[in-house]
Amino acid sequence: MQKLIAAATLAGSLATGLALAAPAAQAATTTATAGAARSAPVHKWGTFYSKSHRAHSYGYTWKSGGRVYTKWYGKESTPKSGWIWFRYEVKGGGGGKFVRQWDGSRSETWSKKGLARVYTYTCWGGKFNDCGKVYRIY
Repeated sequence: MQKLIAAATLAGSLATGLALAAPAAQAATTTATAGAARSAPVHKWGTFYSKSHRAHSYGYTWKSGGRVYTKWYGKESTPKSGWIWFRYEVKGGGGGKFVRQWDGSRSETWSKKGLARVYTYTCWGGKFNDCGKVYRIY
C-alpha cells in the first residue's frame, strides 16, 4: 500500500512540474522570438589570412537597433604582430577605416550606426606589410 501511495505522489508531482514548466518554456520562446525580430541574423566570417598565412582573423557581424556590430578574433604566433583593418561605407555617403594590432591573440567588439558595407583584411609584421585579400563582411 505504501508503494502505491508513493508512486501516486511521485506521478502527481511530475504532472504538476510539467504543467508549470510548459508555460515557462512557452514564455521563453516568445521572448526569444521577439528579440530576434529586432536584430538581423549573425553572419560568421573568416578565416582570413595575411599573405604569408602567419596571421589570421575571423569573427561575426550582425545588425541590431540600427547599429552594425562586429566581434573579431585575431591569431598569430610569431615575434611580430598581426594587424586587422576595417573599412566601412556609411549610408548616404562617406566612410572611414581603422586598424587594430595584436600580438599572440586578441578579440574585440566594435559597432557603428548607419553602415551600408564593411570590409576587412589581415596584415602581418606591420600595418601595411604582408596583407591578405580584402573581404566584404557586411
